[in-house]
Amino acid sequence: MQVRPPQSTAKPPEDAPGVPVRRAALRVLDAVIRRGTPLEQALGPASRDISRADDRALVHVIAAETLRRMADLDALIDSATQRPLPDDAKARMALRIALVQALALGTPAHAAISTVLPLVDGGPRKLVHGVFGTLVRGNVTLPEHPSLPMPVALRWQAAWGDAMVTAAERALAVPPALDLTLADAAQTDDLAARLNGVSLMPGHLRLADHAAIPAMEGFGEGSWWVQDLAASLPARLIGRGEGHVLDICAAPGGKTLQLAAGGWKVTAVDNNESRLARLRDNLERTHLQANIVTADALKWAPPAPADAVLLDAPCSATGIFRRHPDVLHRVLPSHIAEMAALQTQLLARAADWVRPGGVLVYAVCSLEPAEGEAQLEAFLASRADFAIDRVLPDELPVGMTAHPRGWLRTLPGTLSDPGSDLGGCDGFFIVRMMRTA
Repeated sequence: MQVRPPQSTAKPPEDAPGVPVRRAALRVLDAVIRRGTPLEQALGPASRDISRADDRALVHVIAAETLRRMADLDALIDSATQRPLPDDAKARMALRIALVQALALGTPAHAAISTVLPLVDGGPRKLVHGVFGTLVRGNVTLPEHPSLPMPVALRWQAAWGDAMVTAAERALAVPPALDLTLADAAQTDDLAARLNGVSLMPGHLRLADHAAIPAMEGFGEGSWWVQDLAASLPARLIGRGEGHVLDICAAPGGKTLQLAAGGWKVTAVDNNESRLARLRDNLERTHLQANIVTADALKWAPPAPADAVLLDAPCSATGIFRRHPDVLHRVLPSHIAEMAALQTQLLARAADWVRPGGVLVYAVCSLEPAEGEAQLEAFLASRADFAIDRVLPDELPVGMTAHPRGWLRTLPGTLSDPGSDLGGCDGFFIVRMMRTA
């Protein structure tokens, strides 16, 4: 007779306090670096076992700051190992998390390492402990301004020069201010006084300090919505009107809200139903109206040409690296080329939906010329019936200037020159064109 060994009834050991948060942060980094998942999408699944809101917030902080500082963290790690660890090795990931806590987030060294060691076993655990101890005893520090990953630095240096790279690294070091777009520009001065904000142009507020967004004055009443200043400019360049405007690739909907507040009859088109749900919620909160269409813009077409079309096209999103540092690590040249090909298709379709004499605004939150300037040049070469409608100085905030040929390019140095307290803005390419025939 075969005797079965007794089954153990012992529960697996529980993680020590603080370890689940670091384990979740490790999952986030693994998803971003190995699978190319956007940081915001990775957070939910990685934090599924964490119930406390403050712990989930800490997962985000640790992961985002690790991505922000990763080039410098890796340089420190490589200085203390005989052979470079693979970029996605668990030991390197654990060391990044431990070091960023100790060197950037103010976590005591003993707590930073003790909450990370349970994430690795065997030889890698000894390696992590040894490398961390060597670096801490050596009193290492991180640079004041994070370094860009080398492939990104070289790409942006070739496109925009050394000053832009320096400005981008400076921008990485400072949390962006909170920008609000107001439903009624006439309320700018009043809300600025009540929210202790500064306005860089009518209908805009910038807040350095603020409460949780749903608790802020005016949120429940729908007086404003969160929107980076640069992201608000494409709709501003369309202006106010009473005709019909198409907002293509509209979700999550800040520009739709702007256009609706400006008097337009808006049709907002996007193929992402979950992101459109946010737009519906914001329309209800702000008491604004728009016709929402869930559709692929490459297959959908409007029943008639519109007075204006706004195409804020899907892109690499490298222009929003201040808030989303994961783009610095997961966006590759192949991804940029793929996005550029999609933009070409979308731009060609959107152009056909503009009536003669109407306006087409094309925008991308990208710092890649292939998605901006090169996209425009190719479009104009193929469409003799469109011409650039130059952006005028009085349409822009003070300190922001249009290109001599009439389009707008914002870079990390825009509104953030040394000594300036304007706070910068996201990287965008925006052009307004008129259909001449």
